[in-house]
Amino acid sequence: MNKLVLIAGGSTLVYACLAWMMAVLPGVELSKVPAGPGVQPLTALQSEGREVYVANGCSYCHTQQVRPLNEDKVFGRPSAEGDFTYQTPELLGSERTGPDLTNIGMRQPSSVWQYIHLYNPRAVVSESIMPSFNWMFDVIHQAPAGVTSVPLPKGYAPAHGVVVPSHEAQALIAYLASLKQPPVSEAEAASGDQAMADMASPTTRTSAPASANLAPPVGGYDAAKGAALFTANCSACHQASGEGLPGAFPSLKGDAVVNNDDATKHIHVVLNGLHDAKVGGVVYGSAMPPFAGSLSDVEVADIIDYERSSWGNHGKPVIAAQVTAERGKAK
Repeated sequence: MNKLVLIAGGSTLVYACLAWMMAVLPGVELSKVPAGPGVQPLTALQSEGREVYVANGCSYCHTQQVRPLNEDKVFGRPSAEGDFTYQTPELLGSERTGPDLTNIGMRQPSSVWQYIHLYNPRAVVSESIMPSFNWMFDVIHQAPAGVTSVPLPKGYAPAHGVVVPSHEAQALIAYLASLKQPPVSEAEAASGDQAMADMASPTTRTSAPASANLAPPVGGYDAAKGAALFTANCSACHQASGEGLPGAFPSLKGDAVVNNDDATKHIHVVLNGLHDAKVGGVVYGSAMPPFAGSLSDVEVADIIDYERSSWGNHGKPVIAAQVTAERGKAK
C-alpha cells in the first residue's frame, strides 16, 4: 500500500513539476510581453467571433504562426511575441491543412469573399477541401432593410430566396478581418529576412531579398511566372477564367482598363487596391487588397501582363519601370 502511495504521489509530483515548467511559467512570462506597435485589443464582436472560431475547430486546420521560412512569406512577416498580447490563449495551431490566417485581414479584406467562402468554399476556390458552413446562414425570401445578401455564384445559390449571414457568421468574419499584422521597423524586417535566409537550403539561398526587382527575361515578360502569381494572388476572386463572380468580383475578361493601351490605372489598382469600384455599370462593394507591399515591380508587371494577354484580352504590355514610376507617385 505504501508503495502504491509512493508511486502515485511521485507520479503526481513529476506531472505537477512538468506542468509548472512547461505551461505555467511560460504563460506567466508571455503575459508580461508588451503589445507590439499597432497591435490592438479585439472588439466585443471580434471576441465573440474568436469564440466561434474556437468552437468550430478552425485551428485544427489553420495556423496563426508565420514561420521564418521562405514558404511562409506568402502569409506575412514572421510572427513576433507582441503580436499575441490580446490573443491569449494563443490559437497558433499545428496543422497546415489550410492556409495560415495570421494576416488574413490584410491578404483578403473582402467580407463578401469571406462570406461566400464560409458558405461554400468551392464557390471561390474550386479545389478547396474545407467543409461548408452554410448552417451559419439563413435563406429567406428577401433581405430586410439594411441587410446585404451574399452574392453567391450560380450553382451555389439556393433555388429560391437569398442568403444572409447569421450573427454567428458576422462575428466570425469580424474576427478574421481583425487578423492583421502591423508593419515592423526596417531593422526587424531585415532580421526576419536574414532568419529566412539562414534557414533556407544552400540551393535556394540568394544574396538579394526575394522582393528585389530582378530583370525580366529576354523577349518579354515571364508568362509562367505571371500565371503563377495570378493564381496565388488574384484567382480566388477573379477566378482562373478571369470572369470573376457576378455581383461579387468584376470580370477581367474584356475589361476596358485591362485592354486600355494606357496601363496607368491598371498598375494603380494592382499596387493600391480598390473598393466600391464601378465596373461595367455594376458597383462592387468588395475590397481588393493592395499588393504594393507584397509584390515587387517585376512581379506586378508579370501579373498585369498576364491579365492583358489572357482570356482574349489585348492590352499593351507593361514593364517593371512603369510600375516603379507609378509606385513612386504614391510616396
